[in-house]
Amino acid sequence: MSSNARGALLALLAFGVFATHDVFIKVLGSSYSPIQIVFFSVLLSFPLATLSLMRDATPGTLKPRHPWWMLTRTVAAVITGFTAFYAFSVLPLAQVYAILFASPLLITLLAVPILGEKIHLRRGLAVLVGLAGVMIVLRPGSTQLELGHAAALAAAVGGSLTSIIVRKIGAEERPMVLMLYPMVGNFLVMGALLGTVYQPMPLAHLGMLAVISAFAFVAGLVIIAAYKAGEAVIVAPMQYSQILWATAYGMLFFDETPDGATVLGAAVIIASGLYIVLRESRSTTSGTPVLRTRSRFETGTSLRPRPAELDAAVAQEQTRMQRLTTTRPQMRGLPGRGAPLRRPDAD
Repeated sequence: MSSNARGALLALLAFGVFATHDVFIKVLGSSYSPIQIVFFSVLLSFPLATLSLMRDATPGTLKPRHPWWMLTRTVAAVITGFTAFYAFSVLPLAQVYAILFASPLLITLLAVPILGEKIHLRRGLAVLVGLAGVMIVLRPGSTQLELGHAAALAAAVGGSLTSIIVRKIGAEERPMVLMLYPMVGNFLVMGALLGTVYQPMPLAHLGMLAVISAFAFVAGLVIIAAYKAGEAVIVAPMQYSQILWATAYGMLFFDETPDGATVLGAAVIIASGLYIVLRESRSTTSGTPVLRTRSRFETGTSLRPRPAELDAAVAQEQTRMQRLTTTRPQMRGLPGRGAPLRRPDAD
């Protein structure tokens, strides 16, 4: 089996696990507030975070080097966690995924002000086509839009913002800093609101929350393995396989059948997203923000290791800084070189 084929299969497995993870969220969402689900998902993820922190050999503290970017990322992750969990609990799975698939389009747009990227004509047209696909799914005017639709859109925007910020500061921040702050933010905010919505949970439901946390962590590890095995241009599009899982799970467990508008809109969004990914893979000047960010929206509710591309970026940045700080011996007579220090015994 080729490395790209192995990477594609691993990615398909990872996104299948993520889709199963979302089924558990939908089941619990029928009985509990997203605030309670998010809070306990984060709480049960902290043991995994602690083990990862113990194994993290990266030097430094947990103080972020870019506090304002980290604050923005944390706020976006908190909003994404709540809105995504709410959308899954009230909307059909396939419809939620169709809207969340707009993330590559939004990342492309956010890369302009945040990364200084330029959108050329063809990529700009692909973004417009993809956003038209979102409108096909939402069908404003012909169907009643609910809070769930607004929540799914907010989750897509928030998840895109968290991803692009990682692309912005990921080479300079410790991996654990990037992962822990959104978790702590969710824990504090949802914990403060928990008293307003709390309902006692039986052991079976607590076990489902533990499964949600474990599935997110395992799927994150499998995605890393996929990126290590195959090229990003092969791995990234595999996220769209989640629409197949969502359709199957919706029909099997929730009696959900996607309507024609959802299918058409999802097809348009996926086609535009695939076009952007393929364009980025051929680009020699772009920073490829879609290929180098997460293929899965980030909610900050669990510990999810980051893609291998960011680890490579960190290593590259550390090598560059090491070269800059390495002192070279002074040499007499060369332009730009200072005079050597005088030895004490020279007198």
